[in-house]
Amino acid sequence: MTGKHKILVVDDGIANIYVLTEILQDDYEIIFATNGNDALELAVEEKPDLILLDVIMPEMDGYQVCSKLKTEATTQHIPIIFISARAEVEDEARGLEIGAVDYITKPVSPPIVRARVKNHLELTAGNLSAHTSRLEEAGYVNVEKRFAGKYPRTTLSLTTNGRSKFEEYRQQMRQTLDNLPSEDLSDNNA
Repeated sequence: MTGKHKILVVDDGIANIYVLTEILQDDYEIIFATNGNDALELAVEEKPDLILLDVIMPEMDGYQVCSKLKTEATTQHIPIIFISARAEVEDEARGLEIGAVDYITKPVSPPIVRARVKNHLELTAGNLSAHTSRLEEAGYVNVEKRFAGKYPRTTLSLTTNGRSKFEEYRQQMRQTLDNLPSEDLSDNNA
């Protein structure tokens, strides 16, 4: 483990992979794929922190790859930046609508690529940190400690396609909350 963020570069053009690697290799660990299927495999196996994804590729284009990544529980959180020669507003809008966080047109500008990659990695880390801080301030982070050992743990079971059995989970939570003594629900300072 290098301690660097891992970036997956996906492009069918080796020259484009080389250019992006040259721009980012000093600050990030770079892995790459030259097609959509390999990108999907690497995203699951390597768990990159960010994906730079070409739009125009044979067999499976970048839009299809992005859509598949965003529907899988193990990869849907990974920020995706499209890197494409397609510079039309419609192309950029489509990429953002299916889940990309940004869209950079080719030929790329090294300072822009570095800045956008850095910013999106910081935003991803910042969102997690800010969310955790808000939960701590609201007194929710210590809930598990307060109830540990007192009540049975309720877990969310998943179906084979990764979708939650929400209704069943909601009923389990309602039953658990109904069985809690009222002082446990009102005591936020414990």
